[in-house]
Amino acid sequence: MKLPGQTGDRTLNDLAADVPYGMRISGAWAWRVGIILLVGGAILWLLSFVTLLIIPLMVAALLSALLGPIVGLLHRHRLPKGLAVAATMVGTVIVVVGALTLVGRQMIEGFSALRGQAVEGIRQVQMWLATGPLQVSSSDMDKYIGEGVDALQNNSSSILSGALSVGSSAGHFAAGLLLTLFILVFFLLEGERIWLFIVKLMPKRAQAATNGAGRRGWGSMVSYVRIQVLVALIDAIGIGAGAAIIGVPLALPLGVLVLFGSFIPVIGALVTGIVAVLLALVANGWVNALIMLGIVLLVQQAESHLLQPLVMGKAVSLHPIAVILTVTAGAGLAGIPGALFAVPLLAVLNSAIRYIARRGWEHEDTAVDDGGPGASSGGGTGASTGVGTRQPPQEPAVTGTQTATSRETNQ
Repeated sequence: MKLPGQTGDRTLNDLAADVPYGMRISGAWAWRVGIILLVGGAILWLLSFVTLLIIPLMVAALLSALLGPIVGLLHRHRLPKGLAVAATMVGTVIVVVGALTLVGRQMIEGFSALRGQAVEGIRQVQMWLATGPLQVSSSDMDKYIGEGVDALQNNSSSILSGALSVGSSAGHFAAGLLLTLFILVFFLLEGERIWLFIVKLMPKRAQAATNGAGRRGWGSMVSYVRIQVLVALIDAIGIGAGAAIIGVPLALPLGVLVLFGSFIPVIGALVTGIVAVLLALVANGWVNALIMLGIVLLVQQAESHLLQPLVMGKAVSLHPIAVILTVTAGAGLAGIPGALFAVPLLAVLNSAIRYIARRGWEHEDTAVDDGGPGASSGGGTGASTGVGTRQPPQEPAVTGTQTATSRETNQ
C-alpha cells in the first residue's frame, strides 16, 4: 500500500519499520494509560460534588462487611433476617454509645479530680515563662492577653462565619450519619438482592464474570475491616497499658478513646495522642509526659510501619509498599476520606482484576439466578458464590493439559 501522492516504493509498513519497536509499544501504552487517567480523573471530579452521598455509602459498605457475619450467624440460628439485622444494629449502637458514655463520664470525673493539679501546672508554666530564658513578666503576659482579646473582637465577623461553617459541617455530619444508618440497614437486609440487581444490569455474557469478581472483591473488603479492628485493638491496648504502667490517670477511658480514634486516619491518632500526653503532663509533670509521648509515638510508628503494611497487606493480598503508597496518595487526593477508603478500594480492585485476568468464572459455577428471599444468609454481597446454582452454558471441551493448568491456576 502506497501513501497518497507517493511516487516511490516505500509503503506504510516500511515507514512503521523505521520507528523502533520499543517506541511503538510505549506509544500504544501511553495513549491508553492517558485515556484511563483522564476518565478516572473526570469520574473523581464528578464524585467530588456528591460526597454527602458517596461517603455514607462507602462507610455503610465497610460497616456491612464488619456486621454482615454477625447477621448471618444470627440468621443461621433460626432468627428471622429482619430481627437479626435489628438485633445487630441495636447491639452495635448500645456498645458504641455505652463505651463513649463510659469514656465521657470517667473523663469528666477525672478532670474534676485533676483540676487542682491543672491550676498548679498553669502556675508553673507562668513561673517558667517569667524566670526562664524567655523572661516574660506578668505585665507582658497581661499585654499579650489584651492584644489577643482585641484581635478576637476585631475579627468577630470572621470568627462568626467560621462558627457558622462549623455548624454547617455538623449538620452535614448528622445528615451523613443518618444516611449511613439507613443504607446500612438495607445492605444488611437485602444486600444480596441489591448486588444481583447490579449484576443483571451488565450484558448477559459479562454477568458471570461480574458476579465472581464482585464477590472476590467483597471478600477482600471483609478481610480489610477485620484486620483494621485488630490493629485498632492493638493500638488501644498498647497506649492504654503504657499509660497504666507509668501511672497516667484515666488509662482505661484513654484506651477506649484510642480504639475509636484509630478508625479515623491521621486526625484520630493525633487527637488521642495529644490527650494522652496532656493527661500525663497535668497529672505527673514533664518527665512523665515525655515518657507518654514516647509510648504514643512508638505504638503509632509500629502500627504505621509494621502492622498496617505487613498484616493488612497480607490480609488483602497487597504488598506493604502498595499499602503505604495507597494511603499516602489517598490522603493527598481526598484528605481523611481518601486515607480511610484508599486501601479497601485498592483491595477490592486488586481481587476483582486478578479474578478477571485469570478468567476464574470459567472454572466455577458463578451463574446468576433470581435470588429469592433466602438467597443469602449473610449481609452484603458475601464472598461465597453460592447464589444461583444454575449450571453455566456448556463450555467447549478442553484437553487434559488445559484442565490440569486450570487446576493449578485455581490453587
